[in-house]
Amino acid sequence: MDLGLFALHVVVGLLFVGHGLQKLTGAFGGHGLGGTAKAMESLGMRPGDRNAEAAGIAETAGGLMLTFGFFTPAAAAMIIAVMVVATITVHMEKGLWNQGGGFELPLVYTTAAFALAAVGAGGWSLDAAFGVDVSGALWGIAALLVGAIGGVSAVIVGRSEVGRVGDHERRTRPARPARRRTGDVATYHS
Repeated sequence: MDLGLFALHVVVGLLFVGHGLQKLTGAFGGHGLGGTAKAMESLGMRPGDRNAEAAGIAETAGGLMLTFGFFTPAAAAMIIAVMVVATITVHMEKGLWNQGGGFELPLVYTTAAFALAAVGAGGWSLDAAFGVDVSGALWGIAALLVGAIGGVSAVIVGRSEVGRVGDHERRTRPARPARRRTGDVATYHS
């Protein structure tokens, strides 16, 4: 059983690290923060840059934690939250099946994350190495609820006036003056 759980948490975890790095850095053919921010904006998730950062960080951190089996329910909650956002904003209206752009793959990832939170990452994990027992039905349900609430909340805020106001304030805020170095003293000029 430990071998199967190890394979599950390492493969799913590394895939999420890759997804996160695509968003944050443009690695693995990704669009980086700028391209991901534009995609978020096109989905109505504003401000796009903050949503892109949040998704990239959640996928990278959650993926790393899942890869190593470290506090697996928290990792699962991060992954579930991102998959809930993806399902609502991109995949839901396209039905279930992946070939039509549906939510099949986000559902599989969500199920895998939930299962790992409920069963635990197994004996070949940092949770086991540190003697941390964070598995069981309540941990799985908690990860699912926290992830679902976090994902739905992100969509509500991203598509509400709150998201638009935050974006507008950043765009209309006066730019910080350029910085010029003079000797050992940094000075600002307009």
